[in-house]
Amino acid sequence: MEIRANRVESLQHLLAGMKSVLVAFSGGVDSTFLLKVALDILGDQVLAVTARSEIHASRELQAAEEIARRLGAKHIFIETHELADSIFTSNPSDRCYSCKRGLFLRLNQVAAEYSLMQVVDGSNYDDLSQHRPGHKAARECGVRSPLEEAQLTKDDIRLLSKEMELTTWDKPAVPCLATRFPYGNEITVEGLRRVEKAEEFLYSLGVGQLRVRDHGAVARIEVGSDDIPLLLREDVAMRVINELTALGYSYVTLDLKGFRSGSMDEVLKNTGV
Repeated sequence: MEIRANRVESLQHLLAGMKSVLVAFSGGVDSTFLLKVALDILGDQVLAVTARSEIHASRELQAAEEIARRLGAKHIFIETHELADSIFTSNPSDRCYSCKRGLFLRLNQVAAEYSLMQVVDGSNYDDLSQHRPGHKAARECGVRSPLEEAQLTKDDIRLLSKEMELTTWDKPAVPCLATRFPYGNEITVEGLRRVEKAEEFLYSLGVGQLRVRDHGAVARIEVGSDDIPLLLREDVAMRVINELTALGYSYVTLDLKGFRSGSMDEVLKNTGV
């Protein structure tokens, strides 16, 4: 507990030294915690900014808006245009670099417009050990990651968020919809909308954490181990099959390995990328 307290103190000190910040705000566990601490330290010298485009699920954009409102933060949306970037839509393994670089350059412009001294994001200390091409883009664009700098881990942030009564403390990670496609498969508006509709249907059944991985004709569904029995029920399975085939999938599969964040990166481990 003392170590965690020291990390929080370090975070507070870092933010105080920045004087004013623009928080890249997704409404997830990390950016919500960062926004809350920033508001406590810097007050009205904080602006939360959320990117809005085809790669972001509508439910997540709505959630971000509501969370920022409850925290009393100044909050705006900016429109981003990832699908206008042919590098992004070709979906290379460093796709996130292209996306994040464009986003961070835009956030730097917004920060200048609002006379804010620093753009910050919610990357945490654990992210250093994961495949995060966007981390390089952040450093190139001068974006800082106070949670990472303070060595706050995901477990730290969830526990502290719970103590602070933030509703996001146990929220599952929900990355952008582009992560549902295997590297090298083109990202299109139609594909993104199909994945979003498929996931919305599964959420409506009461499924918790999930991903619908789009392999062209095949929808590969990942859910937590507790939800696998639900989807194996004959009546539920038929509803899922009917709904997803209506969306254009020829085959609907349930991944027996279950949900795992970043499963599309597993192929990279086998290729040495």
